[in-house]
Amino acid sequence: MAGTAAKRSRRARRRPEDDVRVDEPGALRALAHPARLIAVDELYQGLERTASELAELAGLTPSAMSYHLRALERWGIIERGEAREDGRERPWRAAGRGLSVTSNASPSGVAAADVIVGGYLQQLRDEFRRWALVEGEEREAWREISGGRRSFLWLTEDEAVAFSNEMKTVMDKYIADRDAVHHPDEARRLVCLLAIVPTAEP
Repeated sequence: MAGTAAKRSRRARRRPEDDVRVDEPGALRALAHPARLIAVDELYQGLERTASELAELAGLTPSAMSYHLRALERWGIIERGEAREDGRERPWRAAGRGLSVTSNASPSGVAAADVIVGGYLQQLRDEFRRWALVEGEEREAWREISGGRRSFLWLTEDEAVAFSNEMKTVMDKYIADRDAVHHPDEARRLVCLLAIVPTAEP
């Protein structure tokens, strides 16, 4: 059993830049659950949280959340952190600096990717809704940079690769070594969802 878990853990492999890449159907299915997406979002901000703390965020019991966390651990998406001083409950942390999710052509992989993307889009919608409630009280600079843009690009294969690489470079520049724990006092969190989707014929 331990050997199987270790084998699965290696499948969610790290990229050289220390991202965790999730692309196999089993790993995608492990991630495709609203409570697990909440946990992953929290931990991939550089935070360490116990199952009890994550359960409160997701509205679950600690035992139910522990089940979800172990499923993510089996695929190398998250891992155990160091024990806290009280020693009562070891926290969980991200297994890498970032998480890259890529679908595959299998039916289960497509279905799982659909759940994951749907979850992220719903979270983005919720963030826009919360922002709309307070936007009028914010400074002009924050109001100016908020919003969304949808564009259609007509690119060759080489141009599309270059575009993707340039967007990633820009995002990496501003992600830098900052997270929820390490950032300037005046910084605030911004949600940025970059999606590049080649259109397929109907």
